[in-house]
Amino acid sequence: MTTRPDTEHYRDLFLNDVPMMDMRAPVEFHKGAFPCSENIPLLDDKQREAVGTCYKQKGQDAAIALGWQLATPDIREQRLAAWQDFIRRHPNGYLYCFRGGLRSRLSQQLVGEAGSPYPLVTGGYKAMRRFLIDELDQNCQTLPLTLVSGRTGSGKTLVIHELARALDLEGLANHRGSAFGRQLQPQPQQIDFENSLSIAVMKQRARHSQAIFAEDEGRMIGGVTLPMSFIARMQQAPLAVLETPIAERIDIVLADYITGAYPQYTAEFGEAEGALKFREQILGNLSRIRKRLGGERFTQLHAEFSVALEHLINDNNADGFRPGIALLLSDYYDPMYDYQQGQREGREVFRGPRAELLEWAETYSMA
Repeated sequence: MTTRPDTEHYRDLFLNDVPMMDMRAPVEFHKGAFPCSENIPLLDDKQREAVGTCYKQKGQDAAIALGWQLATPDIREQRLAAWQDFIRRHPNGYLYCFRGGLRSRLSQQLVGEAGSPYPLVTGGYKAMRRFLIDELDQNCQTLPLTLVSGRTGSGKTLVIHELARALDLEGLANHRGSAFGRQLQPQPQQIDFENSLSIAVMKQRARHSQAIFAEDEGRMIGGVTLPMSFIARMQQAPLAVLETPIAERIDIVLADYITGAYPQYTAEFGEAEGALKFREQILGNLSRIRKRLGGERFTQLHAEFSVALEHLINDNNADGFRPGIALLLSDYYDPMYDYQQGQREGREVFRGPRAELLEWAETYSMA
């Protein structure tokens, strides 16, 4: 087997979605990782803590000796089997640890001795993370960003999915970006979100020189926060405003948050528990905006959604949500949108329905 050299070409790794074997302990991996990485650690969390303490108290040689002591023959066999499986699945990948030092070198030595030489990423996770932070900051200085704006339920995400030159911020955040936007699966860690965003921007800039589109979002998308450099760029970006009739907006909201989401809950948890969790999700989200709605509107919507949930669960009929959705759009979301738009005069470069926006966007360039 030909031994490939170690690499410090971080851009190539991310642009080409190169698989990477993360040798860090699980606790490190869960705090932040890269989209194409897989955690197959050299040390588990307890072993890492013990070796780290030994390193601080007695130095590197003692820490290495303890590491070999902890790596019993059975543990070493298990690690090697997992590493070799990854290497077979990803012959063009790389391995890395936190700084590209002791753990990755030891892992590289072990797989090499077992007949599976494998290169590592010089500098490890720390260097790649620094690269992505700096890359996003630099890209945002000149990013030809245009925001797809429009009222809640106008179908902005649908437009983003149809555009080749687009960043799907809500997809990266796994959140719809509104009070009712939480998805069944959890959101990524903040660091994971930032890493994915930097890579997505890098890929778009590598492929396109024309305008790149993103949905008009606030500073936070659910529980994750957009980096300051990206927010600053959004605050200067032109706006393409999507106009959608209220009846169609109600249909889109109903499909996104009710008829599309409810089956996911029942598939994940079963009919009875799924129905209970979905009810908690809808009414819980409504309760979170209670103060902004006011007591009277909240009471009305809570009653309407409670009845609508019964019809959905018992009769598979979601039409009972329509009046409440219409009220939320007209009395809650639209006034907020109108106020925000009033603060951004002079930035609009397009206004129109979905088909016209898509046609316009094909040839639009900020250059």
